[in-house]
Amino acid sequence: MAMMPVTDALQNILTGAGALQPEHVDLRHAMGRTLAAPLMAALTSPPFDASSMDGYAVRAADCTGGSARLRVIGEAAAGYPFAGSTQHGDAVRIFTGAPLPDGADTIVIQEDVQADVASVVIPTAPRLGLNVRPRGQDFHEGDVVLQPGRPLVPRDILLAAASGHAMLAVVRRPVVAILATGDELVEPSDRPGAGQIVSSNSYGLAALVEAAGAEAKLIGIAHDDADDLALKINEARGADILVTIGGASVGDHDLVRPALEAAGAVLQFYKVAMRPGKPVFFGTRTTARGLQRILGLPGNPLSAMICARLFLVPLIAALLGRKDNLPMARAALTVPLARNGPRDHYMRAVLDRQALPPTVTPLASQDSSMISALAEANCLIVIAANAPEMAIGSDVNVMMLDF
Repeated sequence: MAMMPVTDALQNILTGAGALQPEHVDLRHAMGRTLAAPLMAALTSPPFDASSMDGYAVRAADCTGGSARLRVIGEAAAGYPFAGSTQHGDAVRIFTGAPLPDGADTIVIQEDVQADVASVVIPTAPRLGLNVRPRGQDFHEGDVVLQPGRPLVPRDILLAAASGHAMLAVVRRPVVAILATGDELVEPSDRPGAGQIVSSNSYGLAALVEAAGAEAKLIGIAHDDADDLALKINEARGADILVTIGGASVGDHDLVRPALEAAGAVLQFYKVAMRPGKPVFFGTRTTARGLQRILGLPGNPLSAMICARLFLVPLIAALLGRKDNLPMARAALTVPLARNGPRDHYMRAVLDRQALPPTVTPLASQDSSMISALAEANCLIVIAANAPEMAIGSDVNVMMLDF
């Protein structure tokens, strides 16, 4: 099978991927979740004309023509409205948040008046409606106050509560099962023996999955054995997405794809024209829970993380009803680059935004197994397949690392 271009691979992965079914959560557990539908206000805010300042509620028509002395007939405070109504020549002592008394239409702040217990002097004519928050100034019952399609942030929770919602309908989080493969792998809690290495990819990918808004489920490590692979793949049957790590090439010990096919998976591609990350594959299988999408990632840590950001994160976003936007920038090269080969190249690099124009420098080593170098980088230079040589100062695409 020929290598598939990155854009075609992503399109293939996202085909048919839409928001999962909704579920209801209370506000305290809604942070970071995605609304399943537009949220309409269940009430009007403010629910009445309210004072925005401490002062006196008056009729603006009573305060024209210079200084006016009005009778103080009562008091209104937040939660304790004035029970009567104002007539010609009346004023009501009022505090911030209190309902505007019937008949009054303006608030004169206390600093601008001369008052005693029984009366208040308004020295200058106030503007009609001054310091009054009209009913519905913020929103009316039935208004759409929040649109679906983005992670809920604290200000959204504030607005949802203010608009009368204790529970929200949100998209169910996709469950992503992560399965590492290889006899050489041990858990981080175990001391590696001869020829063994720590299985780090599962944990980095789990963090990436959870940051993207999904639920990560670590299946563990499958040995290079058909029976063990079958057992672990079966454990992942309840997940919306199964991610396998390693064992995806064509060597004698690469048993993952045959094991998946034996479990009912239909693979759609298994080579992508990119580096690092060529041995990526994608397929689907039907389980009791529905359609499961399967993404096979390379075993090298850098390859696995980059491929997961390019393919897994957008898939999670689609299942959440969101859009994934890769954080891209442009920058000038500080070193020349040789002609690129037939695969898109994602080069670890350091972007300097303080430079004018911004500059980007690739790291000296691009070895896909070097995890420490990934932490050193803050971006990836994206070089298209078959791109010509690039001189110092050439303008290049830069993908910011958000993982």
